[in-house]
Amino acid sequence: MENSKRKWSKKNPGFSSFCPLLFFLDLSGKMFTFPQQTNSAHVKMSLANQCYQAVTVCHRSVTDLKRDHALFSVSTPSHDNSFLVFWNNGVQEMQTYVKTAVVGYGGWDYKSNKWHSICTTWDSVTGLGQMWFDGVPSIRKFIRSGESITGQAIVILGQEQDKHGGGFDINQSFSFVGMMSDVHMWDYILSPCEIQNYMENLHFTPGNVLNWNALDFDISGHVLIENKTCSNCC
Repeated sequence: MENSKRKWSKKNPGFSSFCPLLFFLDLSGKMFTFPQQTNSAHVKMSLANQCYQAVTVCHRSVTDLKRDHALFSVSTPSHDNSFLVFWNNGVQEMQTYVKTAVVGYGGWDYKSNKWHSICTTWDSVTGLGQMWFDGVPSIRKFIRSGESITGQAIVILGQEQDKHGGGFDINQSFSFVGMMSDVHMWDYILSPCEIQNYMENLHFTPGNVLNWNALDFDISGHVLIENKTCSNCC
């Protein structure tokens, strides 16, 4: 198991040391590379707010995995899957978990070795969720309503949380292997126009919860920060 934390240097887009360090960086033009299956390597972000009545999460990723894997995992002390974006390979669906509720969005052409842009929304008032995949919106589906996401939230990229901030299970093999970039999170439902702008790499309002252009994060294990491998990752 790789439990070391490593420091990134602008002069060297790999790692310059094994010293623990929290980052606050403009990652424009960069990507996280998760080069192997592990139950330890991940990127962690602790969120400042204690209550989320709505969520929009956008990211771009590429993988060749032919199994289930987590793309964006949020836990709180009371719920391991407070908000989770997950690929279920068995039923070929992108799924959104909100606490104990889950819905799937099928029909996507989730090709291997191709960058995909994915945005996921959920509103606690209506309970409705929606997913945008490479510029195409899904139908809106009911997930869960009547309660917000509350408590100290931790975001993990690269693993699926089975407990608050950890509990990664190598036997489940939900770890992500591939590259990820342009991760943003908002505490409101982003408008369709803004989502389309994100999809097309046009100007959009950066996330007010997580902003790829000013990201505070902590890396553990074998995760690299590299230059993005394409100019238009859509």
